[in-house]
Amino acid sequence: MTAAVLRQNPAFHAAMSGPIAGLFEGMIAQVSAGSEMASMVSYDQRRRLLKGLFESYYADHPESVIFDTNRSWTTKFAAILTVFPEAKVICLVRDVAWIMDSMERKFRQNPFEHTRIFGNPQQRATVYSRVEALSGPNSLVGFPWNALKEACYSEYADRLMLVDYDVLVRRPKEVFDLIYDFIGEEHFAHDFSKVEYDAPEFDAQLGMDGLHRVHSVVEPRERKTVLPPDLFRRFSSMSFWRHLTDSPVVRVVPELKK
Repeated sequence: MTAAVLRQNPAFHAAMSGPIAGLFEGMIAQVSAGSEMASMVSYDQRRRLLKGLFESYYADHPESVIFDTNRSWTTKFAAILTVFPEAKVICLVRDVAWIMDSMERKFRQNPFEHTRIFGNPQQRATVYSRVEALSGPNSLVGFPWNALKEACYSEYADRLMLVDYDVLVRRPKEVFDLIYDFIGEEHFAHDFSKVEYDAPEFDAQLGMDGLHRVHSVVEPRERKTVLPPDLFRRFSSMSFWRHLTDSPVVRVVPELKK
């Protein structure tokens, strides 16, 4: 949702997760210890090569500010800040139970499709196995949760901004004003009643229609969970960011934004 709103600003480019993070990691692997090429590529050459990935990939984009979306960037702070010393990371966070609820709803809305999100029949068998699969340390929900926690308690936390989904949908203008302050850009008049983003071809490859589709109006939508009570309680306890006390991370969360 954050990218869908930001892209209304003609000076910004923002979209769903792209391939840069994977290419970034792959290039580091190619020149790291154990590779026969490692001794041929100096530290400065590595930095230039990694910067060149971004420059080449975004060469056709005239926008002055690029938001590259990927859940793994919070694990690569040291490398990113070496390549782009002024870089900042913005993370939209939400109660993990409601994330699981949304994923389960999407699964049920596609009953005649065996989505690729689950690797085998055992994972997709029941709501319990599906949620367990999503919460694994290298899975769709579990990995970014671990990655975010790493960043929040790292020495780079002051470059990180957390935006709470529930605050965003209730007070979008105030939240985006804070985002603009954080990145040091001139404020823009966004239209929160006409937000557009969808990626039907990408979602079709995953076998989960509407995974990246956003609502056109930014507003709260009350609903009852489809998760069993025990699962909902279990994942509701995982919103660690609401209780950060020893991290300089910039936060937009209910207890700080009333």
